[in-house]
Amino acid sequence: MKRRGRRGAPVLPVVVRDLLVNGVLASPVVPTRVRSAALQRLGLGVAAGVTVSPGCFFGGTDVRIGRGTFVNGGVLVDNQAAVTIGTNCAIGHRVQLITSFHEQGPSSRRAGAVRGAPVTIGDGCWIGAGAIVLPGVTVGDGCIIAAGAVVTRDCAPDGVYAGVPARRLRDLAADVA
Repeated sequence: MKRRGRRGAPVLPVVVRDLLVNGVLASPVVPTRVRSAALQRLGLGVAAGVTVSPGCFFGGTDVRIGRGTFVNGGVLVDNQAAVTIGTNCAIGHRVQLITSFHEQGPSSRRAGAVRGAPVTIGDGCWIGAGAIVLPGVTVGDGCIIAAGAVVTRDCAPDGVYAGVPARRLRDLAADVA
């Protein structure tokens, strides 16, 4: 009996899925509409109207990307745990959404067992180029994360966050269009 995924589709072997998602579909010669539709068919939760640019890496299929979201080139989603990106978000060039971490091991090997914690990006967020969002973080609706920021803790909605580690710099009006 074949394994079945979401919507009853057969589950591809991981190696084949990775080759298609992170090799073929990551190529700049693949049209954007084809890329987004194919990612959806391969088990990623890519809603209608999502743009996924070339060069993105998805380490698994436990990804949900909301309608109207733009994912720029070189974005890395490691997928040790679930990643949810809301609607109408802009994810900048080379952003990293990291869901994996290591437990501390003994002195002979400090990087212990790998664990995962989900990352959630709320609706309407803008994540600047090169930002890193670490495991277990939720970025609230309407946030701006500055380029190069390292987000180590949850971000309350409608704020600008910047720095290493990222800190709230100012509040944003919730109704600004």
